[in-house]
Amino acid sequence: MRTLRPVSGCFCGRVTRRRLLASSCGACAAAALPRLVGAAAPAPGATKPAGKTRVRIIYSLHAVKQPGPDWPNKGFDFGPVMKRIDAELARLCGDIEFVSSMASGGDVGKVLAADKAGGVDGYLVYQLNCWNRVVQPVVATGKPVLYADFQFGGSGGFLVYTAAFLRRKTPNVGFVASSRLEDVAAAARCFSLVGKGGSAADFAAAVARVRAERAPKAGDPAGKDDALKCLAPAECLRRMKESRLLIVSGNDSRPGSPIMGIATEQVSYAEVNDAWKAADKDESRAVADRWQKTAAAVVGVSRETLETSAAMYLGMKAVLKKHSANGITINCLGGFYGRRIHAYPCLGFHELNNEGMVGGCEADVRSATTMLAGAALTGGRPGYISDPVIDTAKRQIIYAHCVASNKVFGPAGPANPFQILTHSEDRQGASVRSILPAGHITTSMEMDARRKEVLLHQAKSVGNDDDDRACRTKLCGEPLGDIEKLFGFWDQWGWHRVTFYGDLKAGAAALAEAMGWKVVEEA
Repeated sequence: MRTLRPVSGCFCGRVTRRRLLASSCGACAAAALPRLVGAAAPAPGATKPAGKTRVRIIYSLHAVKQPGPDWPNKGFDFGPVMKRIDAELARLCGDIEFVSSMASGGDVGKVLAADKAGGVDGYLVYQLNCWNRVVQPVVATGKPVLYADFQFGGSGGFLVYTAAFLRRKTPNVGFVASSRLEDVAAAARCFSLVGKGGSAADFAAAVARVRAERAPKAGDPAGKDDALKCLAPAECLRRMKESRLLIVSGNDSRPGSPIMGIATEQVSYAEVNDAWKAADKDESRAVADRWQKTAAAVVGVSRETLETSAAMYLGMKAVLKKHSANGITINCLGGFYGRRIHAYPCLGFHELNNEGMVGGCEADVRSATTMLAGAALTGGRPGYISDPVIDTAKRQIIYAHCVASNKVFGPAGPANPFQILTHSEDRQGASVRSILPAGHITTSMEMDARRKEVLLHQAKSVGNDDDDRACRTKLCGEPLGDIEKLFGFWDQWGWHRVTFYGDLKAGAAALAEAMGWKVVEEA
């Protein structure tokens, strides 16, 4: 599972969120292996009915009931999901006989070995959890493969793995990323071409046509008036050189190398945790009071958790002040589960971003420096790190994470409503659902100093998704440009994107030119 470099912006050997979750869920999945393999009726190799195309559905997941923290969330029951998919596909695809199996990763070879006896014309691989590497050995069989995303469950792996198939021009893979099961069924009906003598490449091409035909037409690309004027490159670079990012991902402290002129420094978990313990109790209670009064709702989060989260915010501010820094990024889940920090920093990051500083998730250095550069470019607007999901049914990209500002136009701008809920994947701690404003042009970027490239796409914000699966904040945007192209870069750039409100395209291009960099448009 999560051993891919593209998963994070800065892979430095630390326990990243996804590496941590991979190890915990992987162990549980291995223990559940006897229950995951099989579940196939009829048995592999059984004679198929005359006139039918047989397709094996392979559900890629950790376990039927999710044992650990990961998308969609700990304790999620996939049983009803798989039962509904089986039933609907059988109903909507009358010429196809579906047989179902489950696999968590290495065990998929047992299913494929049984199928060598014949009788299976193709595979539908449903990515239910993010990083189980099930689809790769299935594609290697050469048979036609339909690859489907269970949104807010398998979306990270789906995007990264699909991009790799596209980049390699893998001929036998079609894919579908839709919240409508009817779209999956329409793509699955393309398997009938194989039963009529068509090739795997014919199948993949037909799936692409179906995906394009069923996607809505682009809406009005114009956004609401926005007074943003990006700073000139020279001023932006000056502000970047005045910035300092603290990186909390281990037990030691040491100077780091500048990135885009931004100074960096490693700070130990112990220093942050000590600052959390030393935070003034009365001040922590006052911050918790303010959060309770200003939040539109507080759901499932105790008063004690609010106060410990407030102490973490005050502790991070103290560490930032000590190091004369304006940004901090923490390997939050690695520190929390490793008992090196004792409160999630999500609410603290939310508050720092509202104040014009940077609180960045997961010790993702590339995204955190992108946040600092974007804040410099816009005169203080906060960036929003997210794990995006693409839904062709609505022609949307959904930017999902458990941390977001609610002052997207900068510290002096208007505040939008927000809610306080538990961290989604494990239902612990406190995090934020920011109800972000609709009708505005947004610019999503990653700035990579090693590549000397700025990856960029734009979208118009159209609403928020409150699905309980996956991260709490889910900003929905309609991409400006080619949504099909938007599937193409995730294997090279990883899952995170940093979204800013406003049209930063020209400003980012001018900054890139001043640095001698290239802009790569991904949509």
